[in-house]
Amino acid sequence: MFDKVYDVIVVGAGHAGSEAAASAANMGSSTLLITMNLQNIAQMSCNPAMGGIAKGQIVREIDALGGYSGIVSDTSAIQFKMLNKSKGPAMWSPRVQSDRMRFAEDWRMMLEQTPNLDFYQDMVSGLIIEKHKVVGVKTSLGIVVRAKSVVLTNGTFLNGLIHIGDKNFGGGRAGERAATGITEQLVDLGFQSGRMKTGTPPRVDGRSLDYSKMIEQPGDDTPEKFSYSDVTKPLTTQRSCYMTYTSNLVHDLLREGFDRSPMFNGRIKSLGPRYCPSIEDKINRFADKDRHQLFIEPEGWNTCEVYVNGFSTSLPEDVQFKALRSVAGFENVKFFRPGYAIEYDYFPPTQLKHTLETKLVEGLYFAGQINGTTGYEEAASQGLMAGINASLKVQERDEFILKRNEAYIGVLIDDLITKGTEEPYRMFTSRAEYRTLLRQDNADFRLTPKGFEIGLASEKRLKRMEDKHNKAEQFVQFFKDLSVKPEVVNPILDDKESALVNQSGKLFKIFARPNIEMNDVRKINEVEQYITDNNLDREIIEQTEIQVKYAGYIEKEKNNADKLTRLEDIKIPPNYDYSQIKSMSFEAREKLRKIQPTSISQASRISGVSPNDISVLLVYMGR
Repeated sequence: MFDKVYDVIVVGAGHAGSEAAASAANMGSSTLLITMNLQNIAQMSCNPAMGGIAKGQIVREIDALGGYSGIVSDTSAIQFKMLNKSKGPAMWSPRVQSDRMRFAEDWRMMLEQTPNLDFYQDMVSGLIIEKHKVVGVKTSLGIVVRAKSVVLTNGTFLNGLIHIGDKNFGGGRAGERAATGITEQLVDLGFQSGRMKTGTPPRVDGRSLDYSKMIEQPGDDTPEKFSYSDVTKPLTTQRSCYMTYTSNLVHDLLREGFDRSPMFNGRIKSLGPRYCPSIEDKINRFADKDRHQLFIEPEGWNTCEVYVNGFSTSLPEDVQFKALRSVAGFENVKFFRPGYAIEYDYFPPTQLKHTLETKLVEGLYFAGQINGTTGYEEAASQGLMAGINASLKVQERDEFILKRNEAYIGVLIDDLITKGTEEPYRMFTSRAEYRTLLRQDNADFRLTPKGFEIGLASEKRLKRMEDKHNKAEQFVQFFKDLSVKPEVVNPILDDKESALVNQSGKLFKIFARPNIEMNDVRKINEVEQYITDNNLDREIIEQTEIQVKYAGYIEKEKNNADKLTRLEDIKIPPNYDYSQIKSMSFEAREKLRKIQPTSISQASRISGVSPNDISVLLVYMGR
């Protein structure tokens, strides 16, 4: 196999690497996945869950494009929840609790059944670069493998350093060695690097917990699923999670170890994720709070191992143990392994193009935590896009870029390469200006045609999406066409304490009222008959309700998105000389020179570039 020149080599087999390898191979590129341990493909290094606020939208988008994360999340799920159902549909976010071992196994089985994909176990210690172009990799055993493109998805392994109290040791994950050599080579080539930190909580023996002292957190009564395909089914049985709280006593016990904490004694100098702080950081930053939530999450269907979500820590193991034993329900807890923090190298993502190809080395792509992100979902989406674009480049086809109004994935990548990040980046719905358009329920409408066009999503998926889209549109039209008499609709309106009508009118207008739901209008015979006659499923019914009730908001955001598209269409020539624009601020010139935006729209989002600077730029460009 080593005399072969691969189209794409993917380094690392976490969530980013797995999606990168799958997408490149499924698009017809000969692909090699190299990882340090083939037994740990798609390992859930931290919490055993997929999705959540904004992250669930990303998983749906990956699935709509033809990636694997949604399918594997469904096949390995032990619980499903749709978060934020009390809010509008733009905020709804699917999440599954996963069986950790089954998740990794299902990922490996899917990869092994993917044509054009080879595997090799070794550590990649360096890249082979010729004339600013990557042409292969070199492993720790001295083996050279040639390739037309390389995707680096090194996770937390680049010079990884694990901290537990006053102990630290090299490692990319508990029990696994760090990766060395790549950072140093990239820095020599002119790349900027930095350090970031993340952490993980203790894993404990569920048999030692008293769940009667906790609050049960069951899954949804009617669980859904992630994948739009028909290869997976919703759960019929689920496992519950549980919730408990820390206390002032727990906080006092944890404080006893602060002098031995690497976070507070200077051993850890890098920044951790702002929105997922360690328990000692929470106690320090929120000293006024006398308790914090802990979510007790089973690691699978049959294992007794439990993940203590909310108790991420790098304190000494004796402090962790003593404090956790003072939490309600944990009085007799037994540890499987303590929590720890890990520092690792990353490369500020402003050094990348929108395709995730590096600006300095042609054919070299970065995806995942190497770009400063946190979370499986963010990593997987970058891996998917890097694999797609590496494959397209090798095949001499046009690059594939998602705009901010097309996908959360587009928001994520644009944020990274335009603004950069100095702390682990996490996606939130608030980061998206067009979140009413980027809902979890319509990711297939938005992205499956694009996935099909590039050769990733199957024709079967496309036809399934088109059928759903057509039926939803026809159902919306049905509401626009159907007139209802006052005597039919007023009992429903009266029951919902909504204003009555005194003449016949279109049901669409009634249904659009904020307090009128699909279950209300289904009491009208014609509506229920239409659903039965056309065999409409839950997805189509839900999609129709959203389209009716949020029609005004959706139209408004579409108009705003069209304005963005017009600015995206004004392209800036490559390597544009900003030094000539003396009437632009010095900061703006420096930022524009560094980022090298490809459009006026991207330039306007760069920190330090004002609307006045954009106006001056447009004048110089003759616009």
